[in-house]
Amino acid sequence: MNRYSLFFVLEILLNSLAGYSQNRNNIWCFGDSSGIDFGTIPNPVTFRSSVVSRGSCVSVADTTGNLIFYAFTSTFSSDSSTIVMNSTNQTLQNSQSIIGSSLYNELVIVPNPNMVDSYYLFCGSVTDPIPKGFFYSKIDMTQNGGLGAVVQKNVRLNSFRNGDCVTAIKHGNGKDWWVFSKYSNINGTTFNRFYTYLITQDSVHTPLVQNFNNATDGDFQRIIFNSDGTKFMQINALGLIQEFNFDRCTGIISNPTIIFPELPVGIHGKNFWTGAYSADDSKFYAATQIFSVSINPTSRLFQFDLTAPNIAASIDTLWEIQYPAQCGTLRLAPDNKIYFSTFYDFGFPGYPYPDTAYNQYNSNLSVINFPDSAGSACGFVPHGFSLGGYRAYYGLPNNPKYDLGPLVGSGCDTITSNSEAHYDSATNLFVFNDSEWDIAFVNAKNLKGKTGILICYDIQGREIFKEPLQTTNGYYTKDLATHSFSKGMYMVQLITDKEKLSKKFVVD
Repeated sequence: MNRYSLFFVLEILLNSLAGYSQNRNNIWCFGDSSGIDFGTIPNPVTFRSSVVSRGSCVSVADTTGNLIFYAFTSTFSSDSSTIVMNSTNQTLQNSQSIIGSSLYNELVIVPNPNMVDSYYLFCGSVTDPIPKGFFYSKIDMTQNGGLGAVVQKNVRLNSFRNGDCVTAIKHGNGKDWWVFSKYSNINGTTFNRFYTYLITQDSVHTPLVQNFNNATDGDFQRIIFNSDGTKFMQINALGLIQEFNFDRCTGIISNPTIIFPELPVGIHGKNFWTGAYSADDSKFYAATQIFSVSINPTSRLFQFDLTAPNIAASIDTLWEIQYPAQCGTLRLAPDNKIYFSTFYDFGFPGYPYPDTAYNQYNSNLSVINFPDSAGSACGFVPHGFSLGGYRAYYGLPNNPKYDLGPLVGSGCDTITSNSEAHYDSATNLFVFNDSEWDIAFVNAKNLKGKTGILICYDIQGREIFKEPLQTTNGYYTKDLATHSFSKGMYMVQLITDKEKLSKKFVVD
């Protein structure tokens, strides 16, 4: 063992503190011309987008944080549809007449696995008279001189009314995706039916269908994933909050745990509308909506302690606002703060805002600065983030966790992929962890590529270390400090322009 390697420990530790890669979620486009670029953390900047929508919106950036395209539902036209814009804020070629509705969480963008510059745009149709169903369109960003074009449009996956809760999460292999839709029925059935679609390279598979028979199949539902995608909250406007386990390898939903059950009275103080986990998954935030000004004219923001023995009893009211102000959407951002939009009703129909209608509610986002902390220590600041002269409605981008890594140690982590490089076996990569020295010795031989990147993931698929690499005559070596690692299984990925190697190791 070469003791000279210890001199690298400090350098490695400092690099590991750089945090998670979140570049693909760096750009938010929403509301009335609003945009936020989180690439300048800790000071995100605002910009003008072309969004004019009260609700559904979604965007995607490249791995360096540059906007690729974004989409939103056109709430204000006579024929509601989905509008897709390229990085220059112009309508994406051939994107006319993409089906869209007029609610709040109906869109999600999913990269086509292993297909560079190819994306799926999913849309769930909720409100009449839009054709009912769940649809996707395919976008090829190599078209139109690199500005992109829709190459397949309105492919129908189901033909029933869908809940307002479209979402997506990475497969446990870190490459493929799961996309969720929910059954909705205005007649009040209680199937609580989930449709989970597996997305692999250029393929959308037949969904896995699961019924839990414990919640109403209404329009206003939400699905919110935790940081590693192994749990999610289901909330609805009838007062339900329940948490499920999710198997990212199989797509199986299990272990429903009700925190608050649905209430028999339609209008009450727990008409849950939006939610978000804190970055460390110890807290959950939920906000309520106003459905009747005469019965309950107040929106509220709550915090729940998910580590408490009685989660329901841990409820803490952080904020109350009165009509005509109403809560919008909670979203965990790349800076690990939670941002919260509010809508202000200036009178029927409420959208679009009059040109002169600016106030503290629609010109700012509220911010939870330290979401992992309990109570007032979470640093909630009402109207704490200025939108730079632009405005918010209800919606914030429904972006999935684009940069979520593989579920290391699971049964499906052998095909891990966070890039489009060719996958190779790990026969030329060796990792040995020395528990006495707190160092994982990484060695590779017979490498074809000259430059690349070394990444280490924990068992939950979270990126905990990343740095560029350069090979020497086909060899590469690295002494990776592990004294700050918790006990458990980890995966090292060595990626060059010619190959991708993966190897697991254990810190004990």
